[in-house]
Amino acid sequence: MLFNSFEFLVFLPIVFLLYWFVFRGRQWQNLLVVVASYVFYGWWDWRFLLLIALTSLCSYGSGLLLEHYEGQRRRQQIVSAANIILNLSILGVFKYYNFFVENLDALFGMMGYNLDWVTMNVILPVGISFYTFQALSYTIDVYQKKLPATHDIVEFFAYISFFPQLVAGPIERATNLLPQFQQKRNFDYAKAVDGCRQMLWGFFKKMVIADNCAVAVNQIWAAYNEETGFVLMVGAILFTFQIYCDFSGYSDIAIGCARLFGFNLMRNFNFPYFSRSIPEFLRRWHISLTTWFRDYIYFPLGGSRCDKWKIIRNVYIVWGISGLWHGANWTFVCWGLFHGTMLAIYNILGISTKYKNVVAYNRFCPSIKELLQMTLTFCIAVIGWVIFRAETINDAFNYLSSMFSYSLLNVTESIEALKGFQLTRTIPALIVMIVCEWIQRDKQHALQLNGNNVVFRYTLTRFALYILLISLTLGLAGTKSEFIYFQF
Repeated sequence: MLFNSFEFLVFLPIVFLLYWFVFRGRQWQNLLVVVASYVFYGWWDWRFLLLIALTSLCSYGSGLLLEHYEGQRRRQQIVSAANIILNLSILGVFKYYNFFVENLDALFGMMGYNLDWVTMNVILPVGISFYTFQALSYTIDVYQKKLPATHDIVEFFAYISFFPQLVAGPIERATNLLPQFQQKRNFDYAKAVDGCRQMLWGFFKKMVIADNCAVAVNQIWAAYNEETGFVLMVGAILFTFQIYCDFSGYSDIAIGCARLFGFNLMRNFNFPYFSRSIPEFLRRWHISLTTWFRDYIYFPLGGSRCDKWKIIRNVYIVWGISGLWHGANWTFVCWGLFHGTMLAIYNILGISTKYKNVVAYNRFCPSIKELLQMTLTFCIAVIGWVIFRAETINDAFNYLSSMFSYSLLNVTESIEALKGFQLTRTIPALIVMIVCEWIQRDKQHALQLNGNNVVFRYTLTRFALYILLISLTLGLAGTKSEFIYFQF
């Protein structure tokens, strides 16, 4: 079920009313969450429910076994390793089997051997990368004694399948979300209103900006060999905003929706395009994934407590895996390694990237230095997103080569060509989004309004803003499309 669908528009208020007015009590509410989440997830294909149920059951059982073998380190290691291997194997079969088979076949084919591997026509289950990592975090945290094993199977199934963040995150930690299912929840009007505002902003970013950008981006990529470098640059920038508004829009809707039910999900985006360096950009982008890799892979490898070259090794390992997490394609691996290389360069040069405050703190305009830093960081991110968007490494190389060719300076002809991509709605909406997020860059989201705001202190002005955004979202919405990260 898509957030931007009529079905969800009906589904959400029904679940909300049942949750607060019919299913009173924590245990009944948890049961409703499980049922609603399975309906939400099974809307695509009911067969996917078998996988998420298997993942949930095995991870739940692993927690009980880890508790049972308390003090028996060897057996606990076997239990945790078995559950990790099982979950990664399921993920590997459905997401990476054909990728590895095709690459092995190509490798041996170069040596004159025909392995004749059989590929499978496997449908990738929606959100499998997200809920698998969420399940793994529970097993690892129980093994590391960061939280006790839960005995309530309903609350655990609710934790794994919680529908607002089930298919595209944030990837929640058991230490944050699971205890919230173990506590009584009371309706908080202020929290619910703020959640609705965040959802509204997420819908605006997804439906108006991401979906409209997608039309032009797809057209440009479909015939990128025929376009000038300037047009390709515009296409690359549009995709940079498309993927941000698409994914952060989903996160805003998910976080806001969860607040309607009394839950606090972790922040997943922190205005990444206002970053002053690539390390800062990566800390502000898909925060739930980057911190997952940091805590469960980077730190166990030694983190930053090693010499400089081992730190760089650790960075390459983490970002290589992060790229592969995004999909079974070498372009994703190259995207990860590209950012690993950028991080290595910052590390080798000893450039400080530990900023204590947001950019232009207590000022409206950034300094010249900050503006140059943000521009450079944004340009590097654009190059990375070209690699990410390409279907093959060859496409990425050709696109970038054409983009940085002499035709990049052919502005007059390019502007005429751009008129055919219907950007009259997209560009103004982009400007509105950038200005709003810049003003609110020290907040949790762009529509977080507090009592200190003189303009929106009054109910009438707030409702005028809501009506305006709803009107813009409905009136300027692009062609409806799935969220990009559903394929991951």
